[in-house]
Parts: sequence; structure tokens; C-alpha cells
Amino acid sequence: MKSQHVADILLLRGPVSLSHLFAGTFLHEGDKAIDATCGNGYDTLALAKLTGSSGHVYGFDIQEQAIRETSRRLAEAGLAGRVTLLQIGHEKMEQLVRSPVKAVLFNLGYLPGSDHMIMTRPDTTRIAMNHSLKLLEPGGIVLITVYPGHDGGTDEQHAVDDWAAGLDPRKYHSWRMGQMNVISDAPYCVLVQKAA
Repeated sequence: MKSQHVADILLLRGPVSLSHLFAGTFLHEGDKAIDATCGNGYDTLALAKLTGSSGHVYGFDIQEQAIRETSRRLAEAGLAGRVTLLQIGHEKMEQLVRSPVKAVLFNLGYLPGSDHMIMTRPDTTRIAMNHSLKLLEPGGIVLITVYPGHDGGTDEQHAVDDWAAGLDPRKYHSWRMGQMNVISDAPYCVLVQKAA
């Protein structure tokens, strides 16, 4: 039996690692993707690696701190040229991204280490989720990490769940996934695939 270095083991702790696993399954060299909430840049960086040198990523965030940190992380990895960063709300994505994309990632809530009063909101999130479906290629996916356990999180949770549950099953495959051995209001992942 081959031993494996701990750093090489994929640990599915929490919904972000699960969303990265799905993104890695669906995204390939040359694809286009959107990070609807750049935050500290980890999702943006993962998407830039997956779409490769011939692909492209569009990253949205309303906070200058998030855009700055994401830009720094991409530059350190030598991947800044693969990403267009936009300091604007994700509800504007349809106006700014013209070509079809293979994946859209949302990591909702607030930016860790920043003002917790600045967070994603159900009204703009719902608009952005609808835009993401219009931009998706057939077979493409929307991945949403939902955080119900903070002020305002429950309202957004209901907005995401109602939106995903209300999609036409002939046009979209909608899934909700989360760890079972965690607290009841732990974050979870919603995946929506556009039917081919």
C-alpha cells in the first residue's frame, strides 16, 4: 500500500472544500468562470488554476480590501493575468460578463477579518444567482456556500434554498449538501447544474 503525504490528501472539511472539489470536476483548461464573491481570494485563485492559461475568471466584490487581497494572492501565484477583478456587486455580473461561463462560485456572508456589517444580502444575491443561470453554458454549475449561523445569514439561507428549490427540474439539477456531524446552523453547499 502506497503511503500518501498529508499535504496531498483532500480533506472535505466544510462546504468550501466541497465546492472546490466540484469545480475541479467541471472546469477545464480554457473554460471561463466567475467568482461572485472574491473575499480573501482563495476561490478566485482556485478557479484561475482550474481554467488554465487559456481560460479566464471574473471576480466580483464590493470591498476594496477584498479586491486588494485577491489581487495580491493572484500576483504571488503568477496568475493575475488570468483574472479580471471588479469592485462592484455581483448583481451586476450579467452587464459585465458577456461570454458564457462554465462555473459561478458564491461564498456568501461577510469577509473574514473585516466589518461584519458589510455582507451579502438576499435581494442582491437572488439577482446574482438568476444572472448566473443566464450566463451558464449547458452542463455548467453554480456553487453557493451558505452561512446560516450569523446575523442576516438565516434570511439569505431561505432566499438561496427557496431559489434553488423553485428551479424547473427539466432545466436545472439542484442539490443541497452539508456535513452531518456538525452544528445545525453550520455552512453548507448548494449546487445547481444547467441541463445540457
